[in-house]
Amino acid sequence: MASGEAPNEVRCPPDKIVIDHQRGVKICAETGEVLEENIIVEEGEWRAYTPEEKAKRSRVGGPISYAKLHMGVEAQIGPYREPGSRKIRGLSKKAETLRWQRALRLGRVVSGVERNVSQALLIMDDIVAKLDLPDSIKEEAARIYREAAQKGLTRGRSIEAMVAAALYAACRRHKVPCSIDEIIKYLKTAQETDIKREVARSYRLLVRDLNITIPVLEPERFIYRLASALNLPEQVVVDAIKIVIEAKKRGVSSGKDPSGLAAAALYLAALKHGFRKTQKEIAQVAGVTEVTVRNRYKEITTALKIEGAG
Repeated sequence: MASGEAPNEVRCPPDKIVIDHQRGVKICAETGEVLEENIIVEEGEWRAYTPEEKAKRSRVGGPISYAKLHMGVEAQIGPYREPGSRKIRGLSKKAETLRWQRALRLGRVVSGVERNVSQALLIMDDIVAKLDLPDSIKEEAARIYREAAQKGLTRGRSIEAMVAAALYAACRRHKVPCSIDEIIKYLKTAQETDIKREVARSYRLLVRDLNITIPVLEPERFIYRLASALNLPEQVVVDAIKIVIEAKKRGVSSGKDPSGLAAAALYLAALKHGFRKTQKEIAQVAGVTEVTVRNRYKEITTALKIEGAG
């Protein structure tokens, strides 16, 4: 007898063994004998011949998501309907359904952390939509914020600042060229003078306390976005990238803000092709100060020995 086989299965031909999914038993179709009880069936008890049928019959829910309030998994009691989409008749059944719904709401304990995360996700949804950031950034930022909230890092700090910091950290991790200034301009507290300092401080806190690894962001990633905002043509972009690559070889980029370096390279390339863009104009688009653009410009021209530029 093969290991794992029920004693009676030996007497029943394999092609005659039928599995009753509802009762969890194996039956011999030839003799009607129950071969095994309380079995666990791994395969589905329904058949699907097309992808549409499989999707329709599957009872598996959506994937767990950090960007959804209850991670995408939430128990709900629906409206007053019976199987078959027929409305429930009778006041007693409707009253019973209302009692169930109320009991579910009252029984769901909402902690301070959950309320904080709920408010943060609403703010995050709004910023992500306005910046047109991909879902991967939103998911990563939500994961970072949830972890920070569970560790108590959000306690006593501005929710908006922590949301902005989490989004910036997610952008840096995925190498998406998005500056802090671009994020904070969509905050309700954007007009406050110290909001950028608070977001930067929150970002450093997240990186340090959550051990977030931030890869180096190449300045080249900023050039296309800046050129598009300034309506500069492709040849300016190509030359700006060449300038950045050469500057990196000469060690100019070491320890420098990539957006500032990209802005200075784009300024130089625009001058070369006769496009008169001011340092102030480029600095505003890049989200850096005019002084930063000027300093990077001087460093590049000195390292690359560019004469007569601007």
